[in-house]
Amino acid sequence: MNRAILHLMNDQPLVVDLLEEPTPQDIAIVCTNPHTVDGKKPVFIDFVSSTFVFPMSAIRFVEVLRLGEDGEQLSPVPSSAAAEPEDLEIDEDFLRRVREA
Repeated sequence: MNRAILHLMNDQPLVVDLLEEPTPQDIAIVCTNPHTVDGKKPVFIDFVSSTFVFPMSAIRFVEVLRLGEDGEQLSPVPSSAAAEPEDLEIDEDFLRRVREA
């Protein structure tokens, strides 16, 4: 069973357990245990233990989370990669154009 984040059209993303990894030919995603990213039960779901079918037309994209060798979820950004470079240079010409706009 894979963990994934369904990024829905016009709605907040849902964290789900996929029964099988989606393929390009799929017209729907079948999953269980949906909850919001902060762990709460979505308001439109009555029973979290049910099996859910989301049509691909309602999904912007699917983010399948990788698992490490020990089964633990890997962090989304590798720890060796910095989120932003520390030596950012300020483009004075760009700042001037922003101020004038």
